[in-house]
Amino acid sequence: MRGWSRLLGALAGFLLAGPALAQGAFPSQPVHIFVPYPPGGAVDIIARTMGDELGRRWNQSIIVENRPGAGGVIASQALVKSPADGYTLILVAAGHALNPYFYSKMPYSFDDFTPICLVGSSPNILLVPANSPYKTLADLLADARANPGKLSYGHAGNGTSPHLAGELLKALTKVDIAAVPYKGGAPSLTDLMGGHIPMTFNNIPESIAQIRAGTVRALGVTTATRSVALPDVPTIAEGGVPGYDTGVWWGLLAPAGIPAEVRAKLSKDCADVVQAPAVKNRLVELGAAPIGSSSEEFGAFIRAEYEKWGPIIKAAGIKAE
Repeated sequence: MRGWSRLLGALAGFLLAGPALAQGAFPSQPVHIFVPYPPGGAVDIIARTMGDELGRRWNQSIIVENRPGAGGVIASQALVKSPADGYTLILVAAGHALNPYFYSKMPYSFDDFTPICLVGSSPNILLVPANSPYKTLADLLADARANPGKLSYGHAGNGTSPHLAGELLKALTKVDIAAVPYKGGAPSLTDLMGGHIPMTFNNIPESIAQIRAGTVRALGVTTATRSVALPDVPTIAEGGVPGYDTGVWWGLLAPAGIPAEVRAKLSKDCADVVQAPAVKNRLVELGAAPIGSSSEEFGAFIRAEYEKWGPIIKAAGIKAE
């Protein structure tokens, strides 16, 4: 009987240890990161930069999947339908916190996600083509006031931070400028350079190469302070719009219900990766500020963003098309 007791005790210990051992081995297979926007944009660049570093650390393949459309709703819906095992993540932008205001029927709620890490933040930037007659923000606003409805601006999609940047400019200056949504910032930048739209709000990471190449002109950054990456570009507030201040952020989410141990590992590893020289330097090169928050901090941040922008969005009557 004593032998059987020992055997049963050992078997029970093995069974109890099994889940811990399995979770301790995370990740033991490729990890997918959904990107809600097309290739070439800021979210895509940051996801691939982080994926490269995570893949080296985990000795696993990191597969980045672009699933653009509906301001990130399509990719987010795909994520919440994925297994809650930590092997499928999404890198969202600021619009994620605001989509409930833009879509009357959302296929998910904030409770369907597990916050992992706030990766970084950056100003948006107001751009015109290099051959534009507008040399300054004052030039552009003067024309907009003299010719209401003449101008339009491109943005990355309804509910995205570039969209809100444009609407905030309109609200504070009382100008009539039409908003033209695209499926991401990169397509709007392409149309700007092609002369199809006169201006666009875009992220610095996906615009900075064109600014430095001289194919587009930066009229102002959207935050209250200038960007370290573009110190010669004035803020929009400096350009004559007092109180103007907004930006963009990016963060990683997983489906709700992932194991606590996996959540902790993902949060720690992703925060560490943000501070890794290869990732940190890339973010800084792109004009972004690395953050690398905890899971709890990121969850609280999303809720705060939702509360902050609600009154502004409702007052402006902005809805998804």
